[in-house]
Amino acid sequence: MGDTIYFEDVLIGHRVEFGPLTISREEIIAFAREYDAQPFHLSDEAAAQTHFGSLSASGWHSTAFFMKMFVTHMQASGHQDASLGAIGVDELRWLKPVRPGDTLRGTSEAVEKKLSRSRPEMGIVKSRAALINQNDETVMTMMPIAMFRTRPA
Repeated sequence: MGDTIYFEDVLIGHRVEFGPLTISREEIIAFAREYDAQPFHLSDEAAAQTHFGSLSASGWHSTAFFMKMFVTHMQASGHQDASLGAIGVDELRWLKPVRPGDTLRGTSEAVEKKLSRSRPEMGIVKSRAALINQNDETVMTMMPIAMFRTRPA
């Protein structure tokens, strides 16, 4: 745990980028079948009858794409060892559809941090996060609220 980044090491304004991840038609449909079986997530024909126009990923799937890339980054950067999970997400917004063939990347910037009043072994970090496609269009934003271990005495 020599490279561990603890709560005290998190700097407000520090921004990280991670990814990329290219999205396939097959994974969009498989996720939708299992978790969000709305017609516009299952076929181009059904989506053509809606404002989407063509197949698009579920917003929940887009959120999972973000987490896949973010956790991979956390594991590679030393943040995972002190991570204690999250207590929620504020302001989750799906701004544009994610389509088959899109290549996504993510960003996260620490915007607020505070020590837990009731649990001094941890602190809370709020971040501003975004998922961005290959055209530099922001497709999703959110404000994750995560818990991090404080540095051992």
